[in-house]
Amino acid sequence: MSSRHILHMDLDTFFVSCERLLDSQLIGKPVLIGGTSDRGVVASCSYEARKFGIHSAMPMRLAKQLCPEAIVLRGNSGVYSKFSDTVTQVIKENVPLYEKTSVDEFYIDLTGMDQFFGCNKLASELRQRIMRETGLPISFGLSINKTVSKIATGEAKPNNQLYIDQGTEKPFLSPLSVGKIPMVGKVTYRQLCDLGIKRIRTVQEMPLEMMSKVFGKHGEMIWKKANGIDNSPVVQYTERKSISTERTFDRDTTDTRKLESIIVAMAENLAYQLRRGNKLTACITFKIRYSDFQTYTQQRRIPYTSADHQIIPVVMELYRRLYQRRMLVRLVGVRFSHLVGGGYQIDLFDDNEKIINLYQAMDKMRERYGDRSVIKAAGMGAKSISRWNPFNGGPPPLLANRRQ
Repeated sequence: MSSRHILHMDLDTFFVSCERLLDSQLIGKPVLIGGTSDRGVVASCSYEARKFGIHSAMPMRLAKQLCPEAIVLRGNSGVYSKFSDTVTQVIKENVPLYEKTSVDEFYIDLTGMDQFFGCNKLASELRQRIMRETGLPISFGLSINKTVSKIATGEAKPNNQLYIDQGTEKPFLSPLSVGKIPMVGKVTYRQLCDLGIKRIRTVQEMPLEMMSKVFGKHGEMIWKKANGIDNSPVVQYTERKSISTERTFDRDTTDTRKLESIIVAMAENLAYQLRRGNKLTACITFKIRYSDFQTYTQQRRIPYTSADHQIIPVVMELYRRLYQRRMLVRLVGVRFSHLVGGGYQIDLFDDNEKIINLYQAMDKMRERYGDRSVIKAAGMGAKSISRWNPFNGGPPPLLANRRQ
């Protein structure tokens, strides 16, 4: 059997590259994309801007101070999604199996292709075709698994490629910072540094039992990745266009407080699932069915977002428009469509640093303690919304005829 060949491709400074295709005058200049107010944050920045110490998710106010001559652009999710779709189409036409993890990042399984073309040659030709057909710079890393390939892509950037031969994974990883290991965030990185662990080499030399004792299961994961061990598969990519949930009441109701509480809870939970799946929505639909089985729906287009404070008011507005018959209600439903991938937890073009930090904190608590660990007071009336991820094939949380 042939060894695995996993390719990781990442579009370099994707938002900036798209803007430069639209305006060539931006080439070679420091560019910041994100919220344009002082309270906004940086969604993406060019390599010219990074020389000043600027990075993604930095407050825009601080970024402007570090680089006063930087060109600041608001950004356009719709434009970036179209460019991403073009790249996705090229990949889809040329490889047997790929996984799109964000708007600008892909994993591709080339296992077995070495018998026909040579995996490195095939990856190089694919990269050249993407650049030729889209004009976008892209880098890749190729190795036996996802972890090593992703790290290799980071080392190859900007606009380059790197192939790690089988058996050389540990020597390649050894001199790199532990911060390069995927899923090692700022907090874990600081904890490792406090223990004197700054290079991957140190983790490789430590016993697995020691890492597990200090960091638990997370320590075992770090140790395996540091040693180039990762058996996770490339998951076949399918674009999900919408997510929705409905509630059929066991008894028809006209209790507006109950209705509004459940609708808020449904919308809040769906918005969280968007962020969990790195998705944004641009269309909200509300559905209501009365006791006589007459069903009405209404939808509204909105700027791309996954933020509660932008979504829930729209849902409630649609509900109030439709609930005018004052009849017994049998069913209510909420649907988000026109989904796009972004790889960002919320719409960085619109929201300021304070709101971003708030959502990130709430979502971390939900990941750890459950979806209902942090909820709006207005949505406490719904008691049967459970853990659910619509982007991994799981069932929806609110099923018809489920008791409240």
